[in-house]
Amino acid sequence: MSSQEVAGKRKVRVAVDGMGGDHAPTEVVEGVARAVREMDVEVIITGLTPDLTAELARHGLHDSTIRMVEAVQVVRDGENAIIAAMRKPNSSMAVATKLVKQGQADAVVSAGSTGAFMVNAYQHLGCLPGIERPIIGGPFLKLAPDTFLLDMGANVGCQATDLLKFAVAGSVFVKKFHGIQDPTVGLLNVGSEEGKGTEVLKEAYHLLKESGLNFVGNVEGMDIPGGKANVIVCDGFVGNILLKFSEGMARGVNAFLSRELASMLPRASVEAVTSKLMKLISTADTTGGGPIWGIDGVAIVCHGAARAEQIAAAIGEARLAVESDFVGALRLELEKALKGNGQ
Repeated sequence: MSSQEVAGKRKVRVAVDGMGGDHAPTEVVEGVARAVREMDVEVIITGLTPDLTAELARHGLHDSTIRMVEAVQVVRDGENAIIAAMRKPNSSMAVATKLVKQGQADAVVSAGSTGAFMVNAYQHLGCLPGIERPIIGGPFLKLAPDTFLLDMGANVGCQATDLLKFAVAGSVFVKKFHGIQDPTVGLLNVGSEEGKGTEVLKEAYHLLKESGLNFVGNVEGMDIPGGKANVIVCDGFVGNILLKFSEGMARGVNAFLSRELASMLPRASVEAVTSKLMKLISTADTTGGGPIWGIDGVAIVCHGAARAEQIAAAIGEARLAVESDFVGALRLELEKALKGNGQ
């Protein structure tokens, strides 16, 4: 039975890691409370019972509204992802992920360590056929709201076929989540002309050109803010550098404007301008979370600094992924693309 059929018979059930993130469990529980009250969704929250019980009580919630499942371990920020997953099989993120594996939940959401969450998702849910490792990607800049970048750091040292898979995954995501029926795909490179870049990029260009996707050719870094393509693919090494650069640039420009405008405008006006700018150019402020692509199940990862608003939005993303059968669609598109390229 597909996820669409399951969701059609009852509410979508989302397991949420209650202890994951910089502001857990306070902001996570508040986000869960918002989701339960505003969305037609069931939530199961995992974590340390005393902490969760206290936070749920603050919002007038209890087990009859939100199911709580105890997890006696917590993955802390900075822990080695693989070691944490091995040594903490009963962590809040592991327990939440296993609920999906056991069929007790349709999707899982975590704002905890991205690396550890990816390992847990891979370990308990596995990858789709043709995907060796999970993929991370998503909206990059609100300056270009219809542009999505992948990979953002999960896969370093990619081959041409990996970049093709990223393009397929990104195209399915944009269709399902953003309603863009024929998304354009660009290959991040050092020049726009065909034949530019490394041997891997040259091979990837050929594969994308023959893939049947709406491939528009090479795009350069300066093309990203202008939204030259809906899906931009690159090696995770490059993608993560871009991600961190955008966050650093946002902070740097923010500090510069705060100093320069301090004598010209009231403090509240300066803060309004800089806050808006941060949301436009800092990837961390662009979105609360998105799916770990390539996992054989719906796993939504949030930024570690996510607040209640982003947690609630991520739960909404999880619901949409289940109802739209995102994983099933991605499976089919991957089969087509890989078969067409002799994989």
